[in-house]
Amino acid sequence: MLLSERLQTFVALGNFLRSPGAQPEIQEIARLAHHRNNWFTPDNTLKSIQAIADEFLTADKLWAWVSRYPLASGENSPSDPKTIGIVMAGNIPAVGFHDLLCVLMSGHKLLAKLSTQDFVLIHYLIQKLKEINPAFTTYIEEAERLNAADAYITTGSTNTARYFSYYFASKPHIIRQNRTSVGLLMGEEGAEEFGKLGHDISDYYGLGCRNISTLLVPDGYDFVPLLRTLEPMVATYLNNHKYQNNYDYNKSIYLINGVPHLDNGYLLLTENDGLVSPISVLYYQTYQDQAAASAWLAERTDRIQVVASAQGWLAGSVPFGQTQTPALMDYADGVDTMAFLTQL
Repeated sequence: MLLSERLQTFVALGNFLRSPGAQPEIQEIARLAHHRNNWFTPDNTLKSIQAIADEFLTADKLWAWVSRYPLASGENSPSDPKTIGIVMAGNIPAVGFHDLLCVLMSGHKLLAKLSTQDFVLIHYLIQKLKEINPAFTTYIEEAERLNAADAYITTGSTNTARYFSYYFASKPHIIRQNRTSVGLLMGEEGAEEFGKLGHDISDYYGLGCRNISTLLVPDGYDFVPLLRTLEPMVATYLNNHKYQNNYDYNKSIYLINGVPHLDNGYLLLTENDGLVSPISVLYYQTYQDQAAASAWLAERTDRIQVVASAQGWLAGSVPFGQTQTPALMDYADGVDTMAFLTQL
């Protein structure tokens, strides 16, 4: 299959996902995904689909992306296409789609073990690709076992990463593990920036590696304006019983153990030197100056997915409000998936 044909298939998928006529069908899939996994509310699933369509599946963005790699120099698939086994994550809706896109755009074949938590949505997108371009039927297989793969891409916890590293040691692989994101505040942000930061913290209930779970703030920082700005989000999050259960549990633990914390009705804020906070909890650490903040982040770079700051204040950070809309070049764990695939 020609590169241009593969690209046009994904463009057609993007056009379909954005089209008004497709919305009843997509809304039904969102309902089914929610029935399968209560964390995947219809609104969150629709938000994820919209981000995929807008950030990944347009002709100009796809061409700009693939032109960076050797495959763009010719129209043909690799002379010896490999079968790539992917163990897909399922923490937020369609989180595994980028890996799927990379494998198919590189001209290789996909052998996918779908997450039980995100089966409905990813399976739907795979079926839609096959419907748009039946030639993809020979390029995509869903499977429970990935023994037949020539190379592997896995996403999971730090513990499962150790298992994958052992099990797939003899084959080329990308093995990802736990990461999280950090928000850097300089002390001059206002309500608009706080609102954007609130989405970085709480969208998808904080379950993604691109969700901010730790704040880095100046010494003596006043959290009250931030927490007050986010108070209107209380109803949105406590309406989900799974989130409320986590909030009630963590709040009771802090109260019983006398852990100092702040609480705005749905989000608990406490000083902690960890990076990955529990659901409904936001950690914070303090810093003296920008140099100290940069040093703190550098020491933890292998555990941080994204750093966000107001208007990208710190070099290398993204502006608040953009952590959950990654571009095609925003690879998980900073490992260039397409470079890996095109060098096989």
